[in-house]
Amino acid sequence: MAKRGTSVAEGPGLDFLQFNDLACETVGGKVLFATDEYFAPASNLLKGALPQFDSSAFTEFGKWMDGWETRRKRIPGHDWCIIQLGVPGRICGFDVDTSFFTGNHSPRVSIQGTCLDSSPDFSLKGNRTGMAATDSEFAEVAKLRSEAWPELVPVSPLMPGFSDCCHNFFTNSQFTNRVTHLRLNMYPGLGQAVSMADGWETARRLDRPNKLKVDQQGILQVPGREWAVFQLGHPGTIHRVEIDTIHFKGNFPDSCQVEVCSLSPDEEVQCIQNRWTSGKWRLLLPPQKLRPHHTHQYDELVPSGPVTHVRLTIRPDGGISRFRLFGRITRISGAVGNQQRPSSRL
Repeated sequence: MAKRGTSVAEGPGLDFLQFNDLACETVGGKVLFATDEYFAPASNLLKGALPQFDSSAFTEFGKWMDGWETRRKRIPGHDWCIIQLGVPGRICGFDVDTSFFTGNHSPRVSIQGTCLDSSPDFSLKGNRTGMAATDSEFAEVAKLRSEAWPELVPVSPLMPGFSDCCHNFFTNSQFTNRVTHLRLNMYPGLGQAVSMADGWETARRLDRPNKLKVDQQGILQVPGREWAVFQLGHPGTIHRVEIDTIHFKGNFPDSCQVEVCSLSPDEEVQCIQNRWTSGKWRLLLPPQKLRPHHTHQYDELVPSGPVTHVRLTIRPDGGISRFRLFGRITRISGAVGNQQRPSSRL
């Protein structure tokens, strides 16, 4: 059986590693809720002992792992859990340890926190391996409105669980309030497109002018455009946009822009009937010059507030492999998407 060493990392900003572990089970920390615990229960996260690995250990559900491991995500959304700290206090940093998860680690995480006046009257009990949260458990945890808790760690990449990179350290200097509970979000592997066929590509437009011209940004001035409308899984406020042109090297769009709107179910039906020629669109991302075979990240967006729908426009034509929107769930009374049950869906 393998076990990780006890060496303490040193470096700028890592002084918090000398402080107390407020979440450890030995001081009363516990997991109150987890969306899924198929391969290994979330309670392992708070163990006081070092992670271990036994190459011969298996359960009826698969390889035994000394950590939290969910089933492979095949539905929209992400997995998350609620942790009650054993000792409430100010959190200076986190060590997200991926030890021994070398081909199955979560590629990204984020952490939220809050201070509750009283502890929730529910928690996970017994061996949860092979289990997932029930509808009643989702309904109970929804009362905490944890999706709106302040963000202590934004969506951040994780390194795999090899000995030289398994400790993923995150400092927290922005949120200095007392914390009693945490929400740990694990995001499934977003992945890149495997080829141009694994993306969106339009036909070559024939309405281009004989002689192409560009503006001061270098963006082609052409009359034609192609666009697609997306309904968000949940109403929310978008903070970052990712547009990936991987594999599109000679047939990528020259530019793109993103617009947003907030619609009720009736307004959505009307827009569909009108083929989206009408709508309350407002600009989120102004026109941007695109590059071939490249992942474009944009976080300087026009403030737009909570939205339900997004329109991506490319000019004049071409292909995009991935379009991703990162933000916070925000409930809008009467809006499309509010009717879904509380779950791990975004």
